[in-house]
Amino acid sequence: MGEDGSGADTEIAEALEIARSASGERELDLDSEEARAGSGSGAETESEPESERPAVDAATLKSRKAFARRQWRRRWLAWRYLIVGTLVIALLIGGIWAVYFSTWLQVKGTSVHGTMKMTSAKEVVEFAAVPVGEPLATADLEAVQVRVLNGLSMVRSVNVSREWPDKIRVDVTERTPVAVVSIGGRLRALDETGTVFWDYKKAPPGLPMVNTVTGTNSDALSEAAAVASALPADLAKKVDHVEVTTVDSISLELRNEKRVVWGSSAQSDTKADVLVALMKAEPDVARYDVSVPGQPVTSKSVD
Repeated sequence: MGEDGSGADTEIAEALEIARSASGERELDLDSEEARAGSGSGAETESEPESERPAVDAATLKSRKAFARRQWRRRWLAWRYLIVGTLVIALLIGGIWAVYFSTWLQVKGTSVHGTMKMTSAKEVVEFAAVPVGEPLATADLEAVQVRVLNGLSMVRSVNVSREWPDKIRVDVTERTPVAVVSIGGRLRALDETGTVFWDYKKAPPGLPMVNTVTGTNSDALSEAAAVASALPADLAKKVDHVEVTTVDSISLELRNEKRVVWGSSAQSDTKADVLVALMKAEPDVARYDVSVPGQPVTSKSVD
């Protein structure tokens, strides 16, 4: 048998020993009473001195105490699980109440983070339209994200999260302009994905212009943006504007009136490296053709 079985046998043995001891003491008491009754014959006898009564064995007392302790420990183990279970349930109910029903964890405001040059925290809060007073745990974060992205075109990405105990956190990343395009007489910023998102009163220095023709579609505009974003900073400063007709017909007009035939946006990084090398090797030519970067062509004439 295991340890539990051995322990149980020991306790049973001790309980029997205690019972036998108690029974023996009772028999001694009864014998004493009969002896006193017989000798007295109706006469009054003196009570037996306390010191003459049979003493309880020290080992028996020790065994009784140990037995009592084990009984108490067994009862405590049984109650302990009930107490712990009650506490866990109470904590769970309290937590649910605090998260979903208390005013302590309700939405009370919006915190905005991120480097913002074209928008402001006030605008982000306005378009986020966070539902104040609702439980923070059930706030619709995706809806907040959609409202900011749809309302602020200059925002490229938004990360919305809960900021315990009572705020919605909005992290904003703005778009980066890579070129300027004229649309309907307005100068608009263009990012690397071809998204138009900002108005300029005057084209900022360092950003090339993108010129389009009637009928240029959004795909062609995206291709032109991809080309502009692939230009190294030193090369971009030399570009007066990017001309785009179709997705495969893109060219660069340099400030020194030279032309670069680029083709599509495919392999733009390689084309940029080839162009930089050609401009150093043949600075006097008027036209560079890097549409096939493995076979670049130069000519003295722009056409």
